[in-house]
Amino acid sequence: MTSLWWDTLPPDLLAPMGPRLEGDVDADVVVVGAGYTGLWTAYYLLTTLPGIRVAVVEAQHAGFGASGRNGGWASALFPASLEAVARVGDRDGAIRQQRTMFDTVDEIGRVAAAEGWDIHWAKGGTVVAARTPLQWQRAQEEIAHWRAWGFGDDDATLLGADETRRLLNATDVIGATYTPHCAAIHPARLVRHLARTVVARGGRIYEQSPVTSLAPGIVRTAHGSVKATHVVRATEGYTSSLPGYRRAMAPVYSLMIATEPLSAADWDRIGLEDRATFSDGRHLIIYGQRTADGRFAFGGRGAPYHFGSRIKAEYDRDPRVFAELWRCLTDLFPHLAGRAVTHSWGGALGVPRDWFASCGLDRATGVAWGGGYVGDGVGTSNLAGRTLADLLCERSTDLTSLPWVGHRSPNWEPEPIRWFGANVGLRVMGSADHVEARTGKPAKRAKVFSRFLGE
Repeated sequence: MTSLWWDTLPPDLLAPMGPRLEGDVDADVVVVGAGYTGLWTAYYLLTTLPGIRVAVVEAQHAGFGASGRNGGWASALFPASLEAVARVGDRDGAIRQQRTMFDTVDEIGRVAAAEGWDIHWAKGGTVVAARTPLQWQRAQEEIAHWRAWGFGDDDATLLGADETRRLLNATDVIGATYTPHCAAIHPARLVRHLARTVVARGGRIYEQSPVTSLAPGIVRTAHGSVKATHVVRATEGYTSSLPGYRRAMAPVYSLMIATEPLSAADWDRIGLEDRATFSDGRHLIIYGQRTADGRFAFGGRGAPYHFGSRIKAEYDRDPRVFAELWRCLTDLFPHLAGRAVTHSWGGALGVPRDWFASCGLDRATGVAWGGGYVGDGVGTSNLAGRTLADLLCERSTDLTSLPWVGHRSPNWEPEPIRWFGANVGLRVMGSADHVEARTGKPAKRAKVFSRFLGE
């Protein structure tokens, strides 16, 4: 069992999506990685140019990585701040990038409806509760920040305590921010439907085919290779496992738990009637959703970065982190204390050095890329797929002129500096929450570290 999401897939979506690559084949485009980014790229290429030869090479099975393990937020969140995006472009470009992210949420819903995919779609928005005076202050500052950039109540708004409790009846609620630009989904259903549709439209997926090298015009595996005009790197949290890309992306683990299905009475006390996704204003991120079958799926950061960007199956499970997630959830909703946790899992997400997601195409080499979503990839990967399809088809569109297109993040520092910095950052953000709870004053350490994140 990789996650709750895999454990609750219907049998038809569990069937293999393709064979292992055996021998050498040719394609117009070869994509490395059968997660959201790679599969959305293949989908839009096949939609735009029927008959194009697209091959997707995957080390495990389609959706094995973050695409089949995440919190199920199809959100408009972009990891870099508006100010950071404006610095690589301009103010208008940053605003256009964010509004395109808003539209991207609806694009995912549109495609799912048009293709007949049952992905448990519920566009209930996101509520971020403020549960201390400092969190409430930051919530007000966040809404003021949105207003300063020209975004109105239709995009983000402030809720009072009573309004918040009607939506999310968590303990100690003072207020919240709310945005309508998010849908709760079943992430593994999305990635497996997407993979099956890619195959139905003529794409080829080669599962169980770990890539040994990626170079202009060719992708090699232990048992065969794919030659193509264009190569797309869509490996996100697994990028560091590719030769030559060790320092391009840091794989950081996020872990989750899921409860048994809760009763109607439980949900009457909790809220989330429209399946809004939720979080709160602490520094060390938590996230959750009410699933279509009435569970809490709840996750957060807290697992350490592993030296040398190592990725191992045993890192998906950390009893200490799972226990802390359960403590957080029952602190928010104490009456859940007697309920059962039926699933616990985790996985690696990709973090670029400047926390700035990007996609692009190097026309000199024919190598394209997309990723660096820092955990906000369900929506951003769709935008990447559409943009990469336009770039590969040599179409100049509104998407190809967005500020993130062609951005190059710097490499992470070599070890042991990388290990030290990543784990110090984790401790800083966690301790900032404790400092604020104890003193009632803003933690300066969190503000100092935010500069390290490129904000």
